[in-house]
Amino acid sequence: MKKDLEIPTVVNVTIAVACKKTIGESDEWLVYLLNNNEFPIENTLVASNGYGEKDGEQQKTSILRHYLQTVPAKGSALIEPIDKGVFHLNNEYWVSYYIGSKIYDKRFVFVPESISEGNLTFVKELGMEAVLHS
Repeated sequence: MKKDLEIPTVVNVTIAVACKKTIGESDEWLVYLLNNNEFPIENTLVASNGYGEKDGEQQKTSILRHYLQTVPAKGSALIEPIDKGVFHLNNEYWVSYYIGSKIYDKRFVFVPESISEGNLTFVKELGMEAVLHS
């Protein structure tokens, strides 16, 4: 039954939170899905939410759901903008997509304060600095 289910492993797909710097304005933070495979991924669903604690009180954000029809091979797709006010929370992105008739599924969690300028690295696929999920 359960042991008979094949659960494919997600490979070469990740989440990046990029910082778009604009002179004279505040920085804009954007969440992207990166597909580093040699083939596109189809019918991608991303559920995002934040959860954690601040000053001893539990906090959580709404769950947002996004649909990306096709993420091209060696490409990226914008998921959503993200507000700096939630960087103290766990920021979770649950990604499900198809390759052919198989469904792939992975949860990416950015732990509190991991999205910060100190963790930025240049991501050539985006042409800007971002925090990559490992």
